[in-house]
Amino acid sequence: MPAGQERPFPYVLRSAVWEITLACCFRCAYCGSAGGRARENELTTAECDGVARQLAELGCRRVSLIGGEVFMRPDWDAVVASLTSRGIRVCIITNGFTMSPEIVGRLKELRVESVAVSVDGVAELHDAFRQKGSFERAVRAIGTLTGAGIPVSVISALRADNAPRLGELYGILRRYPIFAWQLQACSPMGNAASGVDVAFDPLSVIAFVRETAPSAPFAVGIADNIGYYTPEEGTLRGAPGARFEGCSAGLTTIGIDSVGNVRGCESMYDPRFNEGNLREKTLREIWEDPRAFSYNRGFTPDLLTGKCAACPHASLCAGGCRSYNYFANHGKLYESPLCPTGRK
Repeated sequence: MPAGQERPFPYVLRSAVWEITLACCFRCAYCGSAGGRARENELTTAECDGVARQLAELGCRRVSLIGGEVFMRPDWDAVVASLTSRGIRVCIITNGFTMSPEIVGRLKELRVESVAVSVDGVAELHDAFRQKGSFERAVRAIGTLTGAGIPVSVISALRADNAPRLGELYGILRRYPIFAWQLQACSPMGNAASGVDVAFDPLSVIAFVRETAPSAPFAVGIADNIGYYTPEEGTLRGAPGARFEGCSAGLTTIGIDSVGNVRGCESMYDPRFNEGNLREKTLREIWEDPRAFSYNRGFTPDLLTGKCAACPHASLCAGGCRSYNYFANHGKLYESPLCPTGRK
């Protein structure tokens, strides 16, 4: 590098998950963010526009909007417009309960990239932790959205009760022209930290994907908090050849909550992981702080513990999903409880 020329910042922000409100029509027993009511003093419309501008300035190209329930925020469409008008692709994650022709119309006008609907099992399982009729509304939303030409995916949070019954849910979902189905482990954080059995066998889920994905009419894959580098890796992540290459929190992605706190991942729902607040610092100041996101930016293999410390794939997966590790493994960031590699 020529003398006097400043070295470029090594981390490029590519995506973000932004919780724009905690308001929700449910109070699910397994909700990781303990949603229900909006937080006091959530970011205003003008502040959200400023956040969108800062995301664009840092080069962020995709934002997933979450809640709570996104559509419970009255100005949700203004937030989306602030992003899409700056060339940022937007995915909205919803429970589908409040879907209406008006919402669908705005989604089309705003040209959202896709909508992901949460469906956690057949009706009896889905409704048990939400409310009666919520499953019916979720699948109706899928039909309405796909019928309007809006790309739709489904996300299922796996627990002890629903993981063994994925085949039944698949039998329902295959009737709809969705483009993807993502299976992720329900993390024991927020409401799910007590009273919900989140344990399941990752090998059985991997087997389900291995057997189902090749003939499924849509992509079937597992999220970054389930299993790493089994023989099936390369066929499990929803796209041919995709492989898990380590937690991206603070490296290429961030999470933002509804009052402006920034963390590496919006699933790292603990004040310990807050790197700053957008009412006090700019996003660039937070992102480019040399002390920020140290758990990932400062990672070295010697931080790995347990089985991960001796795993031959450690340099690739770096111990798996930091958030799930932290909440499911008693605060251990560098040891995955859901990795079946090496298990008999």
